[in-house]
Amino acid sequence: MTLPTPFQDDAESAAIGHMTIENGRDRIVLYGNLEITRDKAGLTLARQTVDFVTRIVGILSADPNLPEKILPPDKPKTVPNPFA
Repeated sequence: MTLPTPFQDDAESAAIGHMTIENGRDRIVLYGNLEITRDKAGLTLARQTVDFVTRIVGILSADPNLPEKILPPDKPKTVPNPFA
């Protein structure tokens, strides 16, 4: 399985087990369940998770202009219902 390049785009998503990874240019969101069992399948999931997080840490560590904190995304704007 090929996981996305961290912080590359705002549209890519992937999964490790039942954990979803949503890629973004300024944040990565992980959600769902990741059950790592004590077997070869669990080892594969654990390695994929560690590899992906290691890539995230590498990208963040290499950025000399990394801000202290980014602002949360803008709240969605309410628009009138065009069908009402």
